[in-house]
Amino acid sequence: MTGFIEKATKYVVDKVADIPKPEASIDDFDLKNVARSGITYQAKLGVLNPYSHSIPICEISFCLKTDNRVIASGKVPDPGSIEEKTTTMLEVPMLVPHDILKSLVKDLWKDWDIDYELDIGLIVDLPVFGNFTIPLNSKGEIKLPTLGNIFGGGGDDKEEE
Repeated sequence: MTGFIEKATKYVVDKVADIPKPEASIDDFDLKNVARSGITYQAKLGVLNPYSHSIPICEISFCLKTDNRVIASGKVPDPGSIEEKTTTMLEVPMLVPHDILKSLVKDLWKDWDIDYELDIGLIVDLPVFGNFTIPLNSKGEIKLPTLGNIFGGGGDDKEEE
């Protein structure tokens, strides 16, 4: 009897492992806006849904670090759902207060950018499985706004012709 239960368990585990699951990637991370409250950066996520029905997203959590210090963290509650059989683009805005950037002067003077690490947890509600977290990580450099960004009104918003 024990052998039968072990075989049945192994069969179920193998079948569940073969079920396609949503996949996600961080497609872009850039300056979005400069305001009095701070600098807003934005991560753009591409989330692929292999199923024939939409999947609700419970929340998106993020943690932006530089020099092993957290400079922005938070959650985006109920950002919508992932459309069926396609890649859905999601935007995750992150506000970094000016006083935090002032404390990073050592790294700034080298090359006017900050080395960063971004951790994102995309929590989706999958039928049968329940809440499923898709972990994402990205490392790179954040360019700081220039005077043109500050007085020109923001990030890389270019008008389309």
